[in-house]
Amino acid sequence: MSRIHVLGGAGSGTTTLAAALAGKLRVPHFDSDDYYWIPTVPPYRIKRDKAVRDVRLDEDLRAFDDWIWSGSAVSWQLDLSRIELVVFLTIPADLRLARLEKREILEHAAQPGVPPEEQQAEIREFLEWARQYDDGGLEVRSRQLHESWLAQRSCPILRIDGDTTTEERVQQVMDAIG
Repeated sequence: MSRIHVLGGAGSGTTTLAAALAGKLRVPHFDSDDYYWIPTVPPYRIKRDKAVRDVRLDEDLRAFDDWIWSGSAVSWQLDLSRIELVVFLTIPADLRLARLEKREILEHAAQPGVPPEEQQAEIREFLEWARQYDDGGLEVRSRQLHESWLAQRSCPILRIDGDTTTEERVQQVMDAIG
């Protein structure tokens, strides 16, 4: 079983776990952000057309027998029947948001040419968006939306809750896939 989708709230470790799993299983890793955003410097400025991103990710997933896919794409138009396991990550909101803030500050510090006040505004805006995950409804990217999406899946779902190491998470997935 090596067609695995890893999702959770921003800052829960989905990309980190997916990359580690892809390395361990020697399969490609696809991240939703690479399809959602058009590459720019600085990054995450221009959203890709929905139809284009959906087709690109679907084509890439079809091109390989095995893969790890990370990120939330619950509203995307994809053939989800190939997913053999969904791994759903959750961690306490305060820890998730602290990780995000640290990551965003580091990423923005590496962006030459972007005024500090613009960087700070972008960080605040992103963190406000990320805060809605735990309490938001179905109209936003939220835990409620993820739970609704998970309830519609027919494949196994592995829930990994809490602040565990990447190595522990990899082992839990390896145990689940046998």
